[in-house]
Amino acid sequence: MSRAKTERLLNLTIALLATRRSLTREQVRRAVPGYPETDEAFERMFERDKEELRDMGIPVEVVSGDVYFDDEIGYRIDRQAYAVPEVSFTPEEMAVLGLAARAWTHASLAAPATSALLKLSAYGETASPALTAGLEPRLDAGEAAFLPLWQAVRDRASVAFGYRKGDGSAPATRTVDPWGILSRNGRWYLVGLDHDRGAARVFRVSRISGEVRRVSAAGNVVTPEDVDVRAMVAARQRPAQDVLARVLLHGDAGGWLRTQAVETTAHDGHTTVLTLRTDDLASLADHVAGLGATAVVLEPARLRDAVVARLSGALAAARGAARVDAAPDTVGAVGHAPRRSR
Repeated sequence: MSRAKTERLLNLTIALLATRRSLTREQVRRAVPGYPETDEAFERMFERDKEELRDMGIPVEVVSGDVYFDDEIGYRIDRQAYAVPEVSFTPEEMAVLGLAARAWTHASLAAPATSALLKLSAYGETASPALTAGLEPRLDAGEAAFLPLWQAVRDRASVAFGYRKGDGSAPATRTVDPWGILSRNGRWYLVGLDHDRGAARVFRVSRISGEVRRVSAAGNVVTPEDVDVRAMVAARQRPAQDVLARVLLHGDAGGWLRTQAVETTAHDGHTTVLTLRTDDLASLADHVAGLGATAVVLEPARLRDAVVARLSGALAAARGAARVDAAPDTVGAVGHAPRRSR
């Protein structure tokens, strides 16, 4: 949100809170800086601003039949509905909030969580250190898709993204109304209405590839009242169907992959064979492909094919980029013959 828009929304909120009676559109226009001069542009911007304030939870009321304005429609914010009731927590509740804030390792979420705790502390809400001694929770959200999905859930906006199944097949585009995002057994899941399937679906965030794009305005998604996101993830989470994979590593490559192996066998003086157990071949293919020539899939064949597909795609992209970089020099060489020194 731009600074000008933020200031305009803040000024609009103050104006509708400060007035003793409702303000007409013309009075809002005169009282709040930043609105355009033309009537049509003002109407559009004012309508958007009202909806944004309501999306933020600010109760902008429409008042009609006001004798002061000859039945002209007016607007105001009810102070009692807008005011936040006094908040208080027991030491045990503050301990839980503190643990939740410390759990976030994602920088974009860790900062707001820490800020919220500081504000509560300023009001005298504190937790006894003894309640959380020795506890150091961690909630990782390292997937690139996590933040845009979390923001889409927050803003109630539809999204589209590439999604691949666990068998390593190519990603297919899915369009989803997001209802919630949660972590279970160390993995993040998105729950929502899948437009392409016409039904509710659960998506593993680690299987989302490419950019997460918004395909609707904020406020477009309405979550059904009877939706239980946790229950849906638990119900759709099938027992893991593990697949054994064998990967040959050259030298000391594959540090993280080595920690996941159920068996490590020295092949010769320079190579090692890892036996890995996984229920997500797509993610394993990503890790192996990232090791380049230092890793070779021995089995299964579908994992090898998935790795080859990723490496082939990376090579094609690199060649395309090289052609683009070389194009200006090539044109210059063809269009201008080199001059001889005199």
